[in-house]
Amino acid sequence: MSVTSEATTAWKGTLFEGSGSVALASSGAGTFDVNWKARSEGSSAVTTPEELLAAAHSSCFSMALSNALTENGTPPESIDATASVTFKPGTGITGSHLNVNAVVPGIDAAAFDAIAQDAKANCPVSQALAGIEITLEATLA
Repeated sequence: MSVTSEATTAWKGTLFEGSGSVALASSGAGTFDVNWKARSEGSSAVTTPEELLAAAHSSCFSMALSNALTENGTPPESIDATASVTFKPGTGITGSHLNVNAVVPGIDAAAFDAIAQDAKANCPVSQALAGIEITLEATLA
């Protein structure tokens, strides 16, 4: 079975002066304002495509890591993952950095790192982002 997820953006105006909103159409979980200024300069009040991509990447990676740790016989108690997606105006999205801190009883740091590296390489969002550099910092709590 496949699942298709949708988001819808309504945009008005030019790239530099215009703005829009993106709605998470499949879940109805929210509508978020977007504009060029936030994307190119940063904002604490307006989201960006890169922030939405970071949400997708951190959640996908966390799911893949949880599954891989469980399959290893060392299910996690908790995983805290952050994805930092970088956008450079004129160039585009240049990378995603995953930073994970997990509580995993019964595993050593080397095994955890190997499993985290595999999850980074094989989660579906990482695979979709194959055209950019993806880096990882993984630590056990």
